[in-house]
Formats: sequence, structure tokens, C-alpha cells
Amino acid sequence: MKDFFYEMIVKSANASELFKNFAFELGVTCVEERGERFIIRDEEDLQNLKFAFEEFKKGLARSLNLDADLQIEISKKPNIDWIEQYRKGVAPVAVGKFYVRPSWCERSQDRALIDLLIDPALAFGSGHHESTNMCLALLSELTRAGMSALDVGCGSGILSIAMKKLGAKVSACDTDEQAVTATQQNAEKNGVRIDKIWLGSVSSLNERGSSESAQPQFDLVVANIIADVILILSADLKKALKPGGKLVLSGILEKYKDRIEQAFSDLSFVCMKQENEWLSFVYERKI
Repeated sequence: MKDFFYEMIVKSANASELFKNFAFELGVTCVEERGERFIIRDEEDLQNLKFAFEEFKKGLARSLNLDADLQIEISKKPNIDWIEQYRKGVAPVAVGKFYVRPSWCERSQDRALIDLLIDPALAFGSGHHESTNMCLALLSELTRAGMSALDVGCGSGILSIAMKKLGAKVSACDTDEQAVTATQQNAEKNGVRIDKIWLGSVSSLNERGSSESAQPQFDLVVANIIADVILILSADLKKALKPGGKLVLSGILEKYKDRIEQAFSDLSFVCMKQENEWLSFVYERKI
């Protein structure tokens, strides 16, 4: 073990999940999530990784017209057992009907809570971020046994697994291959199986047919992704809903509130939740 290690703090107010997913694509295997920030530690210099993030930011501007906020700090620190320190900083969280915990923590003594085993080091979503936390609370209320559900941008699989444990028939998708793999692995650790999962987006549902009736539709659709992507996918998200179906939207910063409300004004508004600057919406497709 070297005497020193490098710590990189990455902060983004509007694209934290995108930068985190990009880090995993580059081979980063362990991050510590702290709201809008995540931390990467390595014994090798992280300047090349910083450069990659900066180039990725430029790519987001070109491909998605997204002005991604990006702040990076790199420091050199004495090499202690930082994995153990990281683990100490990740506490279980109880939200809705669920108790979300990493593998090194015991189950809740409250057996009424449904156990969700998610290791943040492997995940893009661990229940600690406000948007995921609100989703779990909403899904606790909305998910019913036997209903069909779709998780768009499944990440770690935490929401897919939660709906599955509540008895839903769950489909999931993500454009990141590692997220699809993580969802399948985390589902297995939790003793469930996602009914259908694919690499791609909700728009892939439309490839089965040109008419709305030809594509699969769901009782419940959840999209815990950034607002810009939700807006891009708005038409496909609506088409994926059965008449009377519920749509949960999360990962939305407060500044996007008016744009989201306008984009989904043709659906019936059910409710909105807010934690700090993060918003979650529930809509219903009119019968």
C-alpha cells in the first residue's frame, strides 16, 4: 500500500448521475455518494480522470444541448483504510415500506420493513439521494401486487427491485450496459428476478409497432433520471402508460418545475413531493 492516495470530489447540480455513470464506464469501481457530490479515491493520480470529465461535459453540450454544472476538487491524502472509512459513512435508510442497506449492515429489527440490499459502490442510486428516496416513498404507496411496471433508467435496479418486492411484474431498461448488469446482479442478491430488462430506452417499446395499441403499456412507469432526459422522452413515457396508469417522475431540480408541468399538462396531475431542491411528480393518464 502506498503512503498516499488521491481523492476527487465531483459535484454537479444538474448532471451528477450522468457524470457518475460515465465514471463507471471508464472503469471506476467504487464511488461514495453524497447528494449532488460523489467521491472517487485511488492510489494513482486522478488528473487524467478530471480531464475526461471535462471532455464529457463538452460532449453533453454538443449531444444533449446540456450546460452541465461541473466542479472538481482533487487532493492528496495519507493512505488510511479509506474503504472502511467509506463504509462507516454509508448508513442504512428507512423510507416508505423499505429498509435500504449495504451488505455490511444488518437487516432492520423492524420486520415490517421490506429489506433492500444495495451496495452503493456498485450502484447508480442507493436510496440516500433525495430523488431516489422520494421515489421509494411514492412507489410504496402506488405499487400493487400483480400490476405491470416499467423502470426507465434503472441504474442500480433499486426501484425495479422495490416494485418487484411489492408484487409487481417489472420491466426495466437503461442505456448503460453496466447499469443493466448491476440491476440483474442486485436483483439476484435480493432474491427476485426482473421479468424483462433490456439495454436501451423507453423509446425502444415503439419499435414493435407504429400504432400506440401495438406497443406494451404499463400500470405504473417510473423515470428517476435528469429533467432534460425526461423532457426528451416525454412522449414515449406517456405512450408507455395504460389509460389510468400512473407516471412517477424524479431526479428533477426545482428550476425545471414549470417545464415539466407544461410538458405533462395533458396528463392528470396527482401530486408533487419536494426534498431540498429536488422534485418528484406523479401523473395519471386519463381514461
